[in-house]
Amino acid sequence: MKCIVSGGTGFIGRRIVERLRRGGHSVAVWTRDPKAGALTWDPLKGEPSAESLEGVEAVLHLAGEPVAQRWNDEVRARIRDSRVAGTRRLVDAIGRTTTKPAVLVSASAIGFYGDRGDEVLTEAAAPGTGFLAEACIGWEAEADRAGDFAVRVAKLRIGFVLGKDGGALAQIAPAFRAFVGGRLGSGKQWMPWIHVDDVARLFAYAVEFPVRGVWNATAPKPVRNSEFTDELAAALHRPALFPVPPLALQVMFGDLGRHMLDSARVVPEAALKAGFAFEYPTLKSALAALKL
Repeated sequence: MKCIVSGGTGFIGRRIVERLRRGGHSVAVWTRDPKAGALTWDPLKGEPSAESLEGVEAVLHLAGEPVAQRWNDEVRARIRDSRVAGTRRLVDAIGRTTTKPAVLVSASAIGFYGDRGDEVLTEAAAPGTGFLAEACIGWEAEADRAGDFAVRVAKLRIGFVLGKDGGALAQIAPAFRAFVGGRLGSGKQWMPWIHVDDVARLFAYAVEFPVRGVWNATAPKPVRNSEFTDELAAALHRPALFPVPPLALQVMFGDLGRHMLDSARVVPEAALKAGFAFEYPTLKSALAALKL
């Protein structure tokens, strides 16, 4: 299939592009800072060009302002608008194409569920509250509009992505290597994680098979933050000595610090029912494969 990927030069996007190409697909990339072979599109500034969508059969949409930064009003606006308004612009552009793509696979996030304690969250769970949940609700609603043009829409709510050169570990591992790592707050909150290779496989699966609606892009076995901390410390051969209090998180990350303590016990019920086989179903297997 002829595919195009927004955010295809990012941490997750690169893996998706590689996976699709290994599967025999033709893949183009949209990026705000184009390099050789990439096409320019900034979701905050306008629609992608009609020419870039010509003949495209599958659109994979991951572009968005990074969430993992200190929040202020301007950052929150970029996080929301790059996803909600950006997806609206993409779908509007699809609506104006003569030949529509067969499928839109849009990223979403587990922030949709908000802070839910020990509640088991399948794709059927109601949305949560707060900034991230509201941004995800708007994001997914804009993606759903592609269905008005007879485009199959799949939305993947991505958890904490584990990889060596980005994602959650890029934020966490340095503290452990410096012997100052530890659980966040009480450590009782659930962390729905996933290996970056399994994220890429899920996106490719959604292109190649008739996936519709929401799938949780998380591993089958979420863990509490305390267990995640212990497993990561063991993989790095470091102790986990210094719990990070909630106040310190807010000082370091602003409003994001509060969300870092959210508990979301997310399970990928839809993927498991469809027979999708996770390559890294347990945290121990994922961390071992990364060879930290």
